[in-house]
Amino acid sequence: MSFFDSRWVPCPDHVRDLGAGLPAGFRAGAIAAAIKTPGVLDLGLLVCDAEDAVSAARFTRSGVLAAPVVVTQRARVHALRAVIANSANANAATGDEGMAAATTMQQVAGAQAGIDADQVAVASTGVIGVQLQIGSLVDALERDPPQLTAAGDAEFNQAIMTTDAFAKRASLEVALPSGTVRLSAQAKGAGMIEPGFATMLCFVQTDAALAPETADLLLGVCVKRSFDRISVDGQLSTNDTAILMCSGASGVRVAPESEDEVAFGVALDALLRMLALLMVRDGEGARRVGRVVVRGAGQDEVERCARAVANSPLVKTALHGADPNWGRIAQAVGMAMAHSHPLALDIDIEGIAVCRDGAAVPYDAQALDAAAAGGEIEYEIGLGSDTVRPAETEVFFSDLGHGYVTINADYTT
Repeated sequence: MSFFDSRWVPCPDHVRDLGAGLPAGFRAGAIAAAIKTPGVLDLGLLVCDAEDAVSAARFTRSGVLAAPVVVTQRARVHALRAVIANSANANAATGDEGMAAATTMQQVAGAQAGIDADQVAVASTGVIGVQLQIGSLVDALERDPPQLTAAGDAEFNQAIMTTDAFAKRASLEVALPSGTVRLSAQAKGAGMIEPGFATMLCFVQTDAALAPETADLLLGVCVKRSFDRISVDGQLSTNDTAILMCSGASGVRVAPESEDEVAFGVALDALLRMLALLMVRDGEGARRVGRVVVRGAGQDEVERCARAVANSPLVKTALHGADPNWGRIAQAVGMAMAHSHPLALDIDIEGIAVCRDGAAVPYDAQALDAAAAGGEIEYEIGLGSDTVRPAETEVFFSDLGHGYVTINADYTT
């Protein structure tokens, strides 16, 4: 199956899906450090061999930052050359001991990679409020260091998964006007998802050469159009991290404000949007994915309404059950737009008009039922007069069903 398998994120014409493997200048691997179940990969290391590597990063906006986020923010975020990441323990809300553990991870990874510690990013995901047993982790790393290879992206991805039902990674070939480059990524996320910037990690690599300012600009724009546009449960994680690393090993330079920058940005955007959609599709037991598009007079109001619909338990449970109960959508919009009555509200589900100017309209119920039973359901909402709707936004969201409750009711037990 192709990586791009959603109607909402088509594969760009200049991009080819390679399936697996890292770009030139990168190696990765993983080990079982017994943080999780013994014998299961739970600690990954990814290294860029280029001494002049360029990177960019984005982090959670949570008021409770996990220790690895703080440590990485203090590193040389524009010149990162390695990532060490573990699953099964978030190392969040762990105080000074947690900070010391994250710093030790950074130092040990730097020593193994032969680089300065402040060029190492640290990432963790898992249970919050439990101390990371850093001694046993370091012992495992020194006793059996990961075998780093250009094909180690699969092992690295496996090591960062928690409640993920499937791996989320890609390897792409991108034809730029100045030459061909590679772009790969490994991500995890299924619950505690509403990046503001979920528990979400994403690591992206390219052998293109980018200036630090270009890398930062492109990552920032693409994160806003991907991970910032999804919700599984409306919960902001303590550990969200997205990192782009550029080796330049292809010899192709992506100059600012060039055709190369545009083409590379389109490919990166598609990559991150598809990874974000996969997180929503996973959704800890989800059956279906919804996309809500809201148009109205102001950006604040369309954003508020889109989030209200995407995070509504009533809308999400209806999506899970394939119930086209559009009254739940109207209720969520009304809550977001309190004191705006009377509100001229339009609602379409999969292109079928169900509400116009705040009132029900005749529709084919059988056709609507069939549309609501699909795997991807689109909701379009119009606020106010259809002649004055310059603002628009979208949010992708998962349904809410029994699987999500089961996973999260038993998460630590």
